[in-house]
Amino acid sequence: MVSHSRLVPSGFDRGAAAALGVLSAAAAALGAIPVQPAAAAPHDDTRAEVDRLYEEAEQATEAYNKADERADKLRDQVGTAQDSIARQQDRINAMRESLGSLAGAQYRSGAVDPSIALLFSDDPDDYLDTAAALDRISAHQAGELHDLQQAMRDLSQNRAEASDKLTELEKSRKAVAQHKRAVEAKLAAARRLLNSLPDEERAEFDRGSRSTASGRTDMPDLSGAVAPNGRAAAAVAAARSALGKPYVWGSTGPHGFDCSGLMVWSYGQAGVGLPRTSQAQRYAGTQVPLSQAQPGDLVTYRPDASHVGMYVGNGQVIHAPYPGAPVRYDPVGMMPIASVTRP
Repeated sequence: MVSHSRLVPSGFDRGAAAALGVLSAAAAALGAIPVQPAAAAPHDDTRAEVDRLYEEAEQATEAYNKADERADKLRDQVGTAQDSIARQQDRINAMRESLGSLAGAQYRSGAVDPSIALLFSDDPDDYLDTAAALDRISAHQAGELHDLQQAMRDLSQNRAEASDKLTELEKSRKAVAQHKRAVEAKLAAARRLLNSLPDEERAEFDRGSRSTASGRTDMPDLSGAVAPNGRAAAAVAAARSALGKPYVWGSTGPHGFDCSGLMVWSYGQAGVGLPRTSQAQRYAGTQVPLSQAQPGDLVTYRPDASHVGMYVGNGQVIHAPYPGAPVRYDPVGMMPIASVTRP
């Protein structure tokens, strides 16, 4: 989770504020020092900015994950294409050698008109058999030549496609580096702002990111929460085993996780492959209403689905919130929900 929730004043709080206003007016009328309303904490803006930077860093992290996943796929495709090209080249070399040997043999035997050869043949039947074999060899040679030409066309096309993929891979590598710089810049700016807070307030902020009130690593009451299948149950068990591990951007564990990385790792322990990014995980299964959420469902947040957690029952999710906050439980409604997906 990136943003801290702000509590809406209860009816009691509003009544207390009104009573305070009446007492202040009475004190002023008596010449006493008026009671001033509580001013906003001087560093609230700094904390809000830190929250915003963490949110933007998480969005950049998911963009990094997407670009990195694309680069991995392209690297695999380029490697496969290069292997195929090498095999095609070996086949073409063998075909050329075969055709060259046959052409050389025909050249050495000389080109003799079949009708003249028949006149000088001691055994016409043997000649006819040989002539038929030569015709078949010629037809086979023509077929091999056609195959060679087609193989060379295929090789040329595959080389062009591999070249395009190499170009795309280079662009993807640059995108990965760009998103990595963006993440690091956001996190560095957030850390500078935190360091600008007085020691006591910085410690309070750090305690808040690990608080047992809004984010817990202890087991909440999950009685009655039953996963819809064995895979989901195994994924929930894996996510629980990650409780308390640090947020590490771009990581799929097992020693640290970002939000989508935790989902990939948890379902991976159940033998289920998930896409790398929270945006793709949003569509990695059947979407269900929040009212029908079951343990193991993926809950994505914000309109751009830039954060994801795993529903574990009783209104709770397990997720990797943001840097400085470990994998923990939080209420499912901790921020605006984009979707609930059952892998």
